[in-house]
This record gives sequence, structure tokens and C-alpha cells, in this order.
Amino acid sequence: MRKATLFVFTVLLLSGCTKESAPLKPGNSPFVDRHMKNVTQLTFEGDNGEAYFSPDDRKLIYQSSRGGYACDKIWVMNIDGSDKRRLSPDHGAHTCSFFFPDGKKIIFASTSHLPGDCPPRPKLSRAAHFVWPLFPYDIFVANADGSGLKKITDNPKYDAEPIVSADGKQIVFGSQRYGDFDIYIMNGDGSNVRRLTDKVGYDGGPWFSPDGKKIVWRAWYPETQEELALWRDCMEKNYIIGVPLDLWIMDVDGTNKVRLTQNGATNWSPSYHPDGKRLIFSSNMDDWHEDIQKFGHNFELYLINTDGTNLERITFNNVFDSFPMFSHDGKKLAFASNRNPQKPRATDIFIADWVE
Repeated sequence: MRKATLFVFTVLLLSGCTKESAPLKPGNSPFVDRHMKNVTQLTFEGDNGEAYFSPDDRKLIYQSSRGGYACDKIWVMNIDGSDKRRLSPDHGAHTCSFFFPDGKKIIFASTSHLPGDCPPRPKLSRAAHFVWPLFPYDIFVANADGSGLKKITDNPKYDAEPIVSADGKQIVFGSQRYGDFDIYIMNGDGSNVRRLTDKVGYDGGPWFSPDGKKIVWRAWYPETQEELALWRDCMEKNYIIGVPLDLWIMDVDGTNKVRLTQNGATNWSPSYHPDGKRLIFSSNMDDWHEDIQKFGHNFELYLINTDGTNLERITFNNVFDSFPMFSHDGKKLAFASNRNPQKPRATDIFIADWVE
């Protein structure tokens, strides 16, 4: 197995210009995307990520630093990039937003209940180039316009990454509790929290299957005493240094855990195709550098069957592509990317027509 680079999905971010949506011209794009046509950039200001469709596929909810904010807020826009509106409070850091299936409520993680405009970054006890800070988020539910904000978790550590099941009855999320980072599930109102993973290491980024019976997630488990010491230090200091990640699937009650990838790369941000038989995800598996025996920083989108077969590369690019989500009718794909050459180190939201 190739030795993986210690790389995490933190993207280096810079602010950009403020023009509105426009299609990418094929003549200006040196790459060809499989199954994707009419790739259109929807955001041009600040840094943007995790854009997910509303139940009627007419809107995208996402996180962004647009407006000059020092940390992300939650925004919504039409799928053509118009009518961008902030939904979260204007203070605190916010991340991982999602719609409830009735379209009347939203969910996201936030530090708005804590003092300060933005939470302080953790102090590192070792040198690291790629670090994901674990801010003390709790999970909040609000009306679709951002009103009626209500906190539904109460954890002094990290609670985030909430995804709502298609029937609205369950919420799966990632949480830093009991000295580890695991996948948890709770009722739609925040009650009856249950732990689904308990192996020492990182379990995060969960996503429900369309029928609500399965959960896909990303994971890394330390195998040596050195890796275990590194992980314990990360949990104590509230950050994660980049590690190789693999995709796993389990039943909604935490049983029947199956590993889908084992390539030494960083495979992450999985979500389901509406047919429930395929997954789309981001990986640097094809950016292997033989001279230094490490994977690089070029993340592309891939499609794979839920049994781990028929792996197919979707994007062919030389920059970051990630956070993919299909529209509920399977006709569109939203994703985040650094592919705007005018903002080479910033992340924007893109949308494309999906062609089987």
C-alpha cells in the first residue's frame, strides 16, 4: 500500500471579486469533466463550501465568508446563484448546514452561543502545515429564513456535520466526546443521542442513504503507538492533523460496518446518488508523487458503487474539487472547487448538469 501524505481537507482561502454567476467557457478550461455539462460558478466573493440542495432542488444552503466576515456564516441562494441571503447570526463561526425534508427548517453547527465574533484557533503542540481546528460548535435548528434559532446539542467540544434523514426523523452527526471523535445519531428534535462508532480514531462526515437505512462516513484509525500518541494529542488540543481517510458504510443502528476504500489516500466528503446504489466523493488517490512517496493536494470527484465496485473518476483538474451533492432528482450536481483562475487559492460553489 502506498504511504499516504498527512493531508487534511482544509483549503487555503483568500477573498475574491464580487461578480455574479457565469458559465465557465470550455476554451478557458484545460480539463474535461465526465458526466458533467454546463458547469457554472455560483459564488465569486469570499470563500465558500458545503453547498447542499433544498428538498425541491431550487436552492442551495452553504457556508461562506462573503461580506468580509472573519469566519463562515450560513447562506442560501437559488441554484442559478441569485438571491444570496445570510441565514445564521452575524457572530460566531458556522458550518455544515442542511435542509429538513419539509423545506421549512434548516440545521447547522454554530458557535454563536459563545462570546466573541469568531472562536480562537487551537494552539498547536507540534509543527503542521494542514490543520483542522475543532471549534466548540453545537448544533442548531432554525426556520428556513433563519428565524427561531434553537440549540439542540449541549457539548463543550465539537458537535457538527449534521445530516437529516429523508423522513426528517433522524439526524446523524460527528462529535468530539469522551476523548475521541465518533459518529452519533439523534432524533430530529435532538433527543435520544446514540453513539454509532466506538473504535479509537477519527470517524466523521456521515451521510444518510436515500432510504435512511445506511450511513456512509470517512474514517482513520491509528495503527502504531506513534499514531495513537498523535491522535490523543489532537483530541486533547482540539485539532486534527491531516491523515489518510477511507470510506465506510454501516447500517443506521451502527451494525454491519464495511470498508469501501483502502488506497492510502485521503477519501472523504461522500454522499449518495439518489438511486441509493452509488456514492460520490472526493479523493487525492490519483495525485501520487513517486519521488517523495506521498499523495499530493489535488482532490478530484469519484463515483463508486456502495459495494466498493465500479470506481470512476468524474473530474479531471489540477485543483481542489470536493463537497459534492446530487440534486434529489439526480439532474444536477453541486460541488465546491478552487478552479477559478482569478481566485486560485479560494473555494467557490459550482453547479453542473449531470449526464449518465
